[in-house]
Amino acid sequence: MYKRKILVWISLMGTALGCYFVYNFYVIFFWNNTVFENDYSYIFIDRDDSIDSLELQLSPLLKSTSNFRLAAEKKGYSQNIKPGKYKILKGLGNNEMINLLRSKRQTVKVVFNNQERLENLAGRVSKQIEADSLSLLNAFYDTEFLSSNGFTQKNALSLYLPNSYDFFWDTTAEDFRSKMLSYYKLFWNDARRAKAKALQLTPQEVYILASIVQKESPKKDEQARVAGAYVNRLKKRMKLQADPTVIFAVKKASGDFNQVIKRVLYKDLRLKSPYNTYRVKGLPPGPITMPDLSAIEAVLNPEKHSFLYFVADPTNPGYHLFSKNLLEHNRNKKIYINWINKKKIYR
Repeated sequence: MYKRKILVWISLMGTALGCYFVYNFYVIFFWNNTVFENDYSYIFIDRDDSIDSLELQLSPLLKSTSNFRLAAEKKGYSQNIKPGKYKILKGLGNNEMINLLRSKRQTVKVVFNNQERLENLAGRVSKQIEADSLSLLNAFYDTEFLSSNGFTQKNALSLYLPNSYDFFWDTTAEDFRSKMLSYYKLFWNDARRAKAKALQLTPQEVYILASIVQKESPKKDEQARVAGAYVNRLKKRMKLQADPTVIFAVKKASGDFNQVIKRVLYKDLRLKSPYNTYRVKGLPPGPITMPDLSAIEAVLNPEKHSFLYFVADPTNPGYHLFSKNLLEHNRNKKIYINWINKKKIYR
């Protein structure tokens, strides 16, 4: 009788202990371990993150980081953390969460436009993927990569077309650059290359001219007309005499690209620079900004006309008065100067 009681107690204790382990196993691996109220939350795991830094990042999102860590160690994840952006769903247990962190990286939208230089582009992109601005800039200026793909350091910005792109968070600077080259090749299809060739321009030169058009007129419905005027000048071997190139030359000479230059002065026109199209014939050696795709298309499809000159139209802000000869241009220029002087008087 006594032995039977002992056996019963042992059996009960074993059952209780088994229930405890089963319950503990369920809590650690399958119990809802999220604490946030939204339907989901994102985390970003860097390439150099460890289980300690990941645990710290997850602490505001989880009920128990110690249970998460224990599950991660049991599943072998703590020694094989994968970088990337991940979407943690509300109500997940640690088992599902770890499986998600192993295999379901999310993409991020990388958006950029109107970046003046590669330095600006690197800073912009580094805020959207893991790669830092210095590693991006080094990749952008890598001479071996550029020369093997037909670019120079001066025209390297023309590789990057403004748009919205999908990337993984942990994309390296080199991978970002390579993917942008792929998009560049897709954009510059046979049809666009044929249009560039008809203008006696390379894709890089189209981009450079488009950057000038962009600075002259952000108005999409006028860009083809502006492009047509510059194409006419190139055909006649006239100097482009584009004020935005002078502004870029002044900034480059001073090393201060943050300065705001609203008007070009006569002394600026004398600046010795390959970007000063008042002194140098043809296109500058590189773009003066990242043009919109609309400006690139405007250069590839310029309006056919006889205009060679244009000046800001005071009666239609953002647009220009176009003329076919210097006499007409001086007349339009006088209208603009009179308007400027009136503005000064009434200030």
